Amino acid sequence: MTETTSIDVAIVGAGIIGVCTAFKLQEAGRTALLIDRKGVAEETSRGNAGAFAFSDVIPMATSGVLQKLPKWLSDPLGPLTIRPEYLPQITPWLMRFWRAGWPDRVAASLKAQSAMMRVARAEAEALIAAAGLDGMIRRDGVLELYESEAELTRTARDDAAKAAEGIEFRHVRGAELAELQPGLSPRITCATFIPKWQTVSDPYDYAVAVGKAAVARGAGFRRAEVAGLRPDGDGVSIAFSDGTTLRARQVVVAGGAWSKRLTAPLGDNVPLETERGYNTTLPGYSFDLKRQLVFGGHGFVVTPLATGIRVGGAVELGGLTLPPNFKRADAMLKKAAMFMPGLTTTGGKQWMGFRPSLPDSLPTIGFSRASRHIVYAFGHGHLGLTQSAGTGKLVAELITGATPSLDLAPFSPQRF
Repeated sequence: MTETTSIDVAIVGAGIIGVCTAFKLQEAGRTALLIDRKGVAEETSRGNAGAFAFSDVIPMATSGVLQKLPKWLSDPLGPLTIRPEYLPQITPWLMRFWRAGWPDRVAASLKAQSAMMRVARAEAEALIAAAGLDGMIRRDGVLELYESEAELTRTARDDAAKAAEGIEFRHVRGAELAELQPGLSPRITCATFIPKWQTVSDPYDYAVAVGKAAVARGAGFRRAEVAGLRPDGDGVSIAFSDGTTLRARQVVVAGGAWSKRLTAPLGDNVPLETERGYNTTLPGYSFDLKRQLVFGGHGFVVTPLATGIRVGGAVELGGLTLPPNFKRADAMLKKAAMFMPGLTTTGGKQWMGFRPSLPDSLPTIGFSRASRHIVYAFGHGHLGLTQSAGTGKLVAELITGATPSLDLAPFSPQRF
């Protein structure tokens, strides 16, 4: 059955990218309908680490990471792992990831990511102010922790990128480090403190609040599973899994790790892969956590949330169908207790989410090759929350025909 009434803009996916896009479209004078099979922020946006990581401009594929890969992959519970049964399927993606680590590609990705972060920061601040969400933002900074001066020295390129973006930071040791976060193991000898780093009170609550703000401005929501998209003259026909269809003037694909199921039939072979991230959310009394802690050498973070203390991270490249391996969450919890000796590790709740990842660490933002009535907005990897408002703004500019706030060529769906 086809609905005869054509809607304005349908957004497939009501995660943090989708709800921010709905908000920005409503601000631009368009009417958005969010469509999701489960609800607002019920997938990956529900359980992330909750950080606005505007200083994270270094691509995941760098020479340093590539050098560490053999060691990491040899540890089934390490910072990055691939299950043997998934290796044949992911090999083409790994080849692209390897190529993305060449110096010329890293430099190009860093430049594009830095430009994206400038837009993302400005638009996040604007959205938070307009939606009245300032009370959900923590501005107590972050500590990036190291076990040696040599490990800190290896972050020189990251430091240079931060400095180039005007990001305030300083290296801390001894008494200052202990004051910023009491109770750390002596194994932690130094850290980088970024005082203006921000986190949200809880990523799920924040995404729901943005969704409600978009609806208050006129956006709609429909719970349904989209089975396919078909360009239809001056619009797009949306087919649902229950056999019904709906026509929209324009469509935004913001389905995160599930987006490829809709984009591949349209002729766009976007190499989207799934970084499966694990975490455990402990009760708030488990540790006197002052701010977010990043254990970069071990691939996990510890975040203070209104709902508890979240220990999570790492990367498991394993697609959408393999069962979860919560031993990875257990391993991170044990490491956290090693570096935070007073941490109570009981009473936690485990979770796994699917990060949508592309080899060059840049999201896909742009028109489908099948129709300029279809816009893609997915593939943000670890940076979905960080880049959500900026992505929403850029999509709104594409939808309305405005000049984009930055050069979108590096983010083109056809760049691969």
